[in-house]
Amino acid sequence: MRKILVIGSGKSASYLIKYLLDKSDEEQLFVIVGDVNFTNAKKLINHHHNAQAIVLDVKDRKTRQAAIQNADIVVSMLPARMHVEIAKDCISFNKNMVTASYVSEEMQNLDKVAKEKDLIFMNEVGVDPGIDHMSAMKVIDRIREQGGKMLLFESFTGGLVAPESDNNLWNYKFTWNPRNVVLAGQGGAAKFLQEGTFKYIPYNRLFRRTEFLDIEGYGRFEAYANRDSLKYQSVYGLDDAITLYRGTIRKVGFSRAWNIFVQLGMTDDEYTMDGSEHMSYRDFVNAFLPYSPTDSVELKLRHALKIDQDDIVWDKLVELDIFSSTKKVGLKKATPAEILQKILEDSWTLGNDDKDMIVMYHKFGYELHGKKHQIDATMVCLGEDKTYTAMAKTVGLPVAITTLAVLNEKITRPGVQIPIHKDVYGPILEELEQYDIVFNEYEVPYLGYNPLIL
Repeated sequence: MRKILVIGSGKSASYLIKYLLDKSDEEQLFVIVGDVNFTNAKKLINHHHNAQAIVLDVKDRKTRQAAIQNADIVVSMLPARMHVEIAKDCISFNKNMVTASYVSEEMQNLDKVAKEKDLIFMNEVGVDPGIDHMSAMKVIDRIREQGGKMLLFESFTGGLVAPESDNNLWNYKFTWNPRNVVLAGQGGAAKFLQEGTFKYIPYNRLFRRTEFLDIEGYGRFEAYANRDSLKYQSVYGLDDAITLYRGTIRKVGFSRAWNIFVQLGMTDDEYTMDGSEHMSYRDFVNAFLPYSPTDSVELKLRHALKIDQDDIVWDKLVELDIFSSTKKVGLKKATPAEILQKILEDSWTLGNDDKDMIVMYHKFGYELHGKKHQIDATMVCLGEDKTYTAMAKTVGLPVAITTLAVLNEKITRPGVQIPIHKDVYGPILEELEQYDIVFNEYEVPYLGYNPLIL
């Protein structure tokens, strides 16, 4: 039996583990799931005869290295900052490794030694990053093979709630790490390229500069710019493109309402609030508003941000119970962002019967034989329940497929890498179609710019 060590049994691991166990007899696999949360690891293997759950604290070097040394390949589903220590152990014990996370500078620095030892460290093979890379490169490579010249590339991804579970005014629930949602867009201005001109959107304006997207059967969405749309310009071979824009998808109206939190300062993670453990939600809101001996918190907020009483944004705020004087924060020395996350988790946590949804949208503009063309490609994936979510499916399945391909020596290129080569992305995308992760392509008129963001 070939041993696969999966480190981490969090929200994105369910489909990954299920896929490997479903293939375990045929492929002679034994899956070891290690986590500090032994109960969760044990739940996901579900008494399978080709699996074992172990207690694994990655901070315990001796235990971590013993588990890695015992495996034939390592899958790290830990937070990105923890991958490098795992990777260094993989180098020490000559083990290949697969992750869904972005390649950090520290990880990239291991490229030379990984190549010297003929090791494969495949990263960014989840959904975003991952499926976005693979599906984009499939179309870009095809356009180039036809002799086309890429002019425009826009790419958008969103983790949302499925239509049948969409029962709040925000049209949103957490399907991924809530902290990442609260801190989205921070750390510098969003940067992109529009018709040959570099454009920048500072954080305080980010959620008021959105682009509309229509997806057949699912209606209209909006997207706000990612922090650095140019990160993959050279990686994708788009140095000559005049428009490059990457964004995050939400339902229409979300961004305008979210901007209220940004303007108040509730998404700030740079300082802690004294006495936060004793604060009510109402106290938290009031902390950002001027003092008044007569005006209520509600009135002060409406006045400060010029929100009309009949504005849907006001109804969205009320729905979150942020004016409650009985609900307590209960977090000691918490940052505003941490407190906001606590409040939102009350309302936006997936219920047991809720389903989520992943939406991806690409735009490809190109010139071929003197004429300009555009292809739009969309993908919608629906989850099954709170455990087998669309997020877990689109993150976990490509990771699992890649792991098996490396183990079976179908992927052999060594080094620290991402899935942008046809011999890698082709078979993965083909197999994903068997799990209803499918892109629909449409020929549309080439516009060349979007007046909403130009």
